[in-house]
Amino acid sequence: MKRIFYGTAVLALVCGNLFAQKTYIQAGKLIDVRNNKTLSEMTIVVEGEMIVSVAKGYQKGTDEDQIIDLKSATVMPGLMDMHIHVEGQTGPRQYMERFTNNEADVAFNSLVYAKTTLMAGFTTVRDMGGSGVNISLRDAIAAGKVDGPRIITAGKSIAPTGGHADPTNGVRRDLMGDPGPEVGVINGVADARKAVRQQVKNGSDVIKITATGGVLSVAKDGSAPQFQQDELNAVIETARDFGIHVAAHAHGDEGMQRSVIGGIHSIEHGTLMSEKTMDMMIKAGTWYVPTITAGMSVAEYARIPGYYPAPVKAKAEAIGAQIQTTFGKAYKRGVKIAFGTDAGVFPHGENYREFIYMTEVGMPNLEAIQTATLRGAELLGMENKIGVLESGKFADIIAVSGDPEKDIKVMKDVVFVMKEGKVYKHVPSMGMN
Repeated sequence: MKRIFYGTAVLALVCGNLFAQKTYIQAGKLIDVRNNKTLSEMTIVVEGEMIVSVAKGYQKGTDEDQIIDLKSATVMPGLMDMHIHVEGQTGPRQYMERFTNNEADVAFNSLVYAKTTLMAGFTTVRDMGGSGVNISLRDAIAAGKVDGPRIITAGKSIAPTGGHADPTNGVRRDLMGDPGPEVGVINGVADARKAVRQQVKNGSDVIKITATGGVLSVAKDGSAPQFQQDELNAVIETARDFGIHVAAHAHGDEGMQRSVIGGIHSIEHGTLMSEKTMDMMIKAGTWYVPTITAGMSVAEYARIPGYYPAPVKAKAEAIGAQIQTTFGKAYKRGVKIAFGTDAGVFPHGENYREFIYMTEVGMPNLEAIQTATLRGAELLGMENKIGVLESGKFADIIAVSGDPEKDIKVMKDVVFVMKEGKVYKHVPSMGMN
């Protein structure tokens, strides 16, 4: 057997070339989301999964380094959507699919939705409830088996019997059974604690409760409170013991107030939020995730004959379009806001629409982008890892073809997507050497 020995200097040179390759991203415009301003002619240097520097001017490294020419684009941190449902997507057959789709069907569909979301520029999402497939999908993406955004997932939402997330709503009585905490249905404090613990055991990163009725469930009411205060307190206290947050789906005001009193981390939707509730949220530091796009979408779909069952149609018409007005009031009052859309209620990949709706009622363009980057990272408690383009952060980087500070609609035109240093999308007209 022939043995080849390399000298120390040669081995060091080989290893150095292998591990020192960097990527230089030359950005014509770069959005500084920490200070809400657009910088010109910048270079981001990426090594492995991380950003190692961000500097003025167009820089390049050695011949072995890669240059990505985004001089005609606007570069920004990877976007974050704090409220999606990656397992499903709206359609006139969505209620029938509860009975016709197997778990494998849900899983294969979710692969498509996850990749679509990533290609739309969203490198991190919070999945706000599904069947448990969302947990497996999160793990598959993290392991590099499939393409998709980084997922923070709630697993299965928690509701009382007959509540918005009771999975047996609207089915025949012989199919209803009596679901309990193991599937997120609770009645009383003991059930509340067990349901949280079960979701943590299943692998959930965050707990989602339906603090009020909802629009798309086949149940009569869309806004009344659904938890007693002691049940809410028990959910939040138990989650806090595990070091995880609780998010509250809520349309009605009373359910929001009970949630804030209990110490909820975020209010989702917030349709009928009063000024009193806004002030309570400001005092408590509670986040608001508006999901305007979902409201606008369900109101539109409700006008299509047969798209929704009759109870859902009535709620969609009454509640849907109000979210944008509430968002405008909450923003002007000073409530903390993180970007969220409820994608799945409308087609995945159209998440950009939220930027348009937010800016229509007074939020400046760059501040809207900030809610989907830095603010999302803060909500997750991950601001030391993601959300800004700075040295030491994960290389989650996207680019759009226009200038979103001048025209927010260009957020639809994502031409480049990198997550943790890996390029997933690069429109051919943009240079890469």
